[in-house]
Amino acid sequence: MSAGSVKVIPAMSTSAASHLSPAFPERAAWGTAGKLRAWQAEALTAYLERNPRDFLAVATPGAGKTTFALRIAAELLERRIVDKITVVAPTEHLKTQWADAAGRVGIRLDPHFKNTVGGHSREFDGVALTYAGVATKPLLHRARTENNRTLVILDEIHHGGDNRSWGEALREAFEPATRRLSLTGTPFRSDTNPIPYVTYVADEAGIRRSASDYSYGYGEALKDGVVRPVLFMAYGGGMRWRTRAGDELEARLGQPLTKDMINQAWRTALDPKGQWIPSVLLAADKRLTEVRRHVEDAGGLVIASNQTQARAYAKLLHDICGEKPTVVLSDDTGASKRIETFAEDTSRWMVAVRMVSEGVDVPRLAVGVYATNTATPLFFAQAVGRFVRARRRGETASVFLPSVPTLLDHAARLEDERDHALDRPKSATDPDWTPEEALLEEVNREEKASDSLDQLSFEAIESDAEFDHVLFDAEQFGLGTAPGSPEEEEYLGLPGLLEPDQVAHLLRSRQKKDTPGRAAEPEQAAHRALAATRKELNSLVGAYARKTGAPHAVVHADLRRHCGGPALDRATGEEVDARIATIRNWFVGRR
Repeated sequence: MSAGSVKVIPAMSTSAASHLSPAFPERAAWGTAGKLRAWQAEALTAYLERNPRDFLAVATPGAGKTTFALRIAAELLERRIVDKITVVAPTEHLKTQWADAAGRVGIRLDPHFKNTVGGHSREFDGVALTYAGVATKPLLHRARTENNRTLVILDEIHHGGDNRSWGEALREAFEPATRRLSLTGTPFRSDTNPIPYVTYVADEAGIRRSASDYSYGYGEALKDGVVRPVLFMAYGGGMRWRTRAGDELEARLGQPLTKDMINQAWRTALDPKGQWIPSVLLAADKRLTEVRRHVEDAGGLVIASNQTQARAYAKLLHDICGEKPTVVLSDDTGASKRIETFAEDTSRWMVAVRMVSEGVDVPRLAVGVYATNTATPLFFAQAVGRFVRARRRGETASVFLPSVPTLLDHAARLEDERDHALDRPKSATDPDWTPEEALLEEVNREEKASDSLDQLSFEAIESDAEFDHVLFDAEQFGLGTAPGSPEEEEYLGLPGLLEPDQVAHLLRSRQKKDTPGRAAEPEQAAHRALAATRKELNSLVGAYARKTGAPHAVVHADLRRHCGGPALDRATGEEVDARIATIRNWFVGRR
């Protein structure tokens, strides 16, 4: 969130610290400002110096937005600027989490407030609500807000843009608030619904983009040791499925494919009856075992697409590790309690659909499996955010995911910040429309005309997994190899306690070891050489896509148009070498 972002000095100066009030005796848990992390103290100083009615803080998941917000609440209560606190969170579970966190610092929030009752006991300093609850009776909450000088904390404020009625309800309910503090740790939605209480600034093209008052990104948090480094373990493999028309199709996940083919191959990979997901779960469990050698209570989380698959994955994990996983389904009455129990014990695995995708605090999560076909940057960032919270220096996070270009791009751009943009162009007549986007749409239209895959349901027939590579700090390491191979084992066996620079050093050392040229049996040499050149081309395409902003599929299509030849999975070694030479020329501007 670049437009209008406030950046202040790295450390709190003596004069800035003087803005901070002594905490209430009953809120002595706060101690002094020095107890806060550097970014929290910095953002708090910016807030208290400005005393704004509205303030938007953007901080990467795991950075400590809750602590920052509750410190502001304590300061405003102490200064008698506000009398009551209202927290609005996305889920029922998060209401309780907010109330627990507030209680630890002497602020009493009622997470059981009901619209049908309309009030709460005088012993509470305020309430914790959900966005859905506010949308049901906005006038009730407006009356509550008008009756007291109120600070409203809007947690994960991007939910205010989920639909027009929610946004209107937030404006209706909290327009009279004395102060409003908005928080988010993930990219805003990319639609055109304005988010309440967020400032938008028009750029030179006339596109209005959200402006944060303070921003603390993943890259900064990683340098400060606030979050863990994340290793993304990407797995491809062969997929075969049958369409409703009875046609059998096959493709390799990780190879250049059309959007529809990618989606069908991806869904096939996630089918628990195939071999892809069991192989990946086995690898993830091995990784968890290695991490637990150094971090005894480390836990793992599988994020599933639906409840049926979640239960099936839990059964597979039970068979793999001999321990029954915790299963969290959103419609189960005990879901929140199971999350709390898992957060506090030392069991190995939890399997969930969406309950743990945003805001839920389970700091011991260290290994994840992204086993869902949700591809939005918002959901991906929320999911990865569950694994990055640092407790001590050296803890790492490992996230296993399918080799899907969209997901790999999200992973490579983990440190990027995204603005919520209004008035975004949507057609070729708009000024920001690029030829690459037009080409990709044309390719997709041709594919839809030829086989209408997007219109057809399918039946997964079989799948197998291949360890593709490790993605760390936007760099790829490793070559395609079968699960259980010595090469895969080396990556799964990385120590569970490593500083970011140590992670990079070990990965580069293993990369040199995996470089083609080692002795191989004659019948395997050609296969390995071709796999290596394909991997090199994919790496170059990924780098070029990040440089230009063009989708991976567009870069591959452009290369085929320049060099000729079939799709990458059918190209010869010479044809792949020609494309490598071509894209290297593109990097230096010779096109």
